[in-house]
Amino acid sequence: MLHHPTLEKLQTLRLAGMLKALSEQQQMPEINSLSFEERLGLLIDREVTERENRRLDTRLKKAKLRHSCSVEDLDFKASRGLDKTLIVRLAACTWIARGINVLICGPTGVGKSYLACALGHKACLEGYSALYLRLPRLFEELRLAKADGRYGKLMLGYAKTDLLVLDDWGLTPMTDPQRRDLLELLEDRYGKKATIVTSQLPVSSWHEAIGDPTLADAILDRIVHNAHKIELKGESMRKHAITLDQN
Repeated sequence: MLHHPTLEKLQTLRLAGMLKALSEQQQMPEINSLSFEERLGLLIDREVTERENRRLDTRLKKAKLRHSCSVEDLDFKASRGLDKTLIVRLAACTWIARGINVLICGPTGVGKSYLACALGHKACLEGYSALYLRLPRLFEELRLAKADGRYGKLMLGYAKTDLLVLDDWGLTPMTDPQRRDLLELLEDRYGKKATIVTSQLPVSSWHEAIGDPTLADAILDRIVHNAHKIELKGESMRKHAITLDQN
């Protein structure tokens, strides 16, 4: 008689992990060999695990990562200049806590976005908030936010995100409002939050791509200084995949 109202109370209290664990314990005859403290410990452990999994699911949904991948999925055998030692260091995520940036450059199709999303996924696993944005989409979101009054709230949300992934940097020339928006965003994050930038352009070409020399100096000072730089090379992985499919 005790178990039924107890299960209902656990459900009312939203203790889903303990509810599942207790229901399972009732189906295990050998569970009676454990002490009260041991059984209670198992219930609490299950609740903690359930809550951590829910929080992880929430972080991953909010991150909106372009690719569903992990660091373990990375192919270090391909000749792309991917330094396994550096990736292992980055997978520890201490750079995120220190607000250090990662710059990933290379020709189209070599896996820049994939690598960035893998690091974003690892950040979520380690309890950090993350958000993936293509730079053209970011500029469009900010333009619309200015028109409907969401600009301040949107910028605050970006500023608070532990890891911001800015993909496709330098695809198109920046307008003056875009340069100023980008500077404000990076200023809010500088030294406090981490940013991953991917680009087909080498870092040496970013100044010219930004356009305005004064704003370019300010933007690059906040994103390139003390950043980890990864230069990928080789043929497009997409082309390689198509070739394998045809064989």
